[in-house]
Amino acid sequence: MGIRIGFGYDVHELQEGYDVWLGGIKINHYKGAKGHSDADVLIHAICDALLGAADLRDIGFHFPDTSSDFKGIDSKILLKKVIHLISDKGFKIGNIDTTICLQKPKISEYIELMKLTLADTMSISEDKISIKGKTTEKLGFIGREEGISAYAVALLEFNTLP
Repeated sequence: MGIRIGFGYDVHELQEGYDVWLGGIKINHYKGAKGHSDADVLIHAICDALLGAADLRDIGFHFPDTSSDFKGIDSKILLKKVIHLISDKGFKIGNIDTTICLQKPKISEYIELMKLTLADTMSISEDKISIKGKTTEKLGFIGREEGISAYAVALLEFNTLP
C-alpha cells in the first residue's frame, strides 16, 4: 500500500448579508463569507488537499468561478465530485486534518456536527476527520473580522504504486 499527502488552503472575505457555511453547516453570525459558491472555506480547503494529493490540480480547475454552473452551489456537492475523482484514480482517504482561522464566531460547539456532515458527504468515518478552530488574536484581516481562512492536509491511500 502507498500513500500520498496533499495540502489545501482557502480564504474568503466576510461581509454582512452573507451566510457563514463551514463544513457543510450554517453557522449563525452577522457576517458571512462572500464567494461564487456558498464560500465554505473548510470544504474548499479539503477539496484542494484531496485533489493535490491525487495530482488532480485544484478546485478552481475543476469548478471555476467563471462558470455559472457553480454560482451559489452547495460546496458539499463539489466535495462529492472530488471524492469521485480521487476514487476513479484508485485512492481512498486515510485521514484529513484541518484548521479554520476565524476571530468570531467561536466554532467549538459546531465541530462535531461539521465532522458528522463531512464524514457523511465523503462516506468515511468521523474519526478520519480533525477540525480545529483558531483565532489570530485580533491580528490581520482575520483578527479584524474582514475574512476567514482554512487549511487542510489530506492523506490518501492506494493499493498499488502509480
